[in-house]
Amino acid sequence: MEKLDVFDCSNVLIASYFTDERGCSHENRDHTLIYLRSGQLEIEEQGRTTLLREGDCAFMRRDHRMWLRKRVEDGKPYRSVVLKFSRAFLREFYQTMDKRAVTEAKRDKSSLRLLPSGRADIRSLFESVMPYFESATKPSEEILRLKMTEGVYVLLNTDKSLYASLFDFVDPWKIDILDFLNQNYMYDLSMEEIARYTGRSLATFKRDFKKISELSPQKWIIRRRLEAAHELIRSGRKKVTEICFDVGFKNLSHFSRVYKEMYSHSPIHTV
Repeated sequence: MEKLDVFDCSNVLIASYFTDERGCSHENRDHTLIYLRSGQLEIEEQGRTTLLREGDCAFMRRDHRMWLRKRVEDGKPYRSVVLKFSRAFLREFYQTMDKRAVTEAKRDKSSLRLLPSGRADIRSLFESVMPYFESATKPSEEILRLKMTEGVYVLLNTDKSLYASLFDFVDPWKIDILDFLNQNYMYDLSMEEIARYTGRSLATFKRDFKKISELSPQKWIIRRRLEAAHELIRSGRKKVTEICFDVGFKNLSHFSRVYKEMYSHSPIHTV
């Protein structure tokens, strides 16, 4: 590895610089905007692949796992800037808003959203923070809050459906369900047990879950297991058979079949 450099400003603004290819598993704990200054970023999530190039910007919803592959392109290093929105900041911002904009918005359930290219407001936001990284100077808390505010308006000016994604804490059940399932997807739990553990009747759990995903709870769990298996297989740390049972599948042939349906190749051919 020639060079690896990550400059973190209070876990709000993060700049990365790589001169070789690098892949990693990533889970957002906060809503995130990522902007590519140069190089390529391949993002794999929910069986889909999105490619970002110089000048591209994407919104990644919190509590979703993705596989990121960062590449040099045309001799230019991989350079990116990430802006994260904490729950505390979004709660404060929400108090200043017209609440109807959130309650009337239709929830966008996608985990990744590529923003329109060539927008001056996006370029201005991210290019304005580069002097801090280039001089290795951390901006003040006031500057960080200003940049988060600019980032929120970038999203709100993109699509009204993003109101509901950004301010999803107004439905407090949402994070509870995702947290529970992300921590327990590998266990053999019935829907009744999951509902009870999250403090709901089965009917309420199913109704609330529809607000999170277009998938049924059972299909969501299978997809989550496959995503976890995919990451483990790529890491090369365990055999496919071990991974199959570790993530919660009981049958290797069933695991192989659904894995191939999602990734278009068998688990033993994953690179």
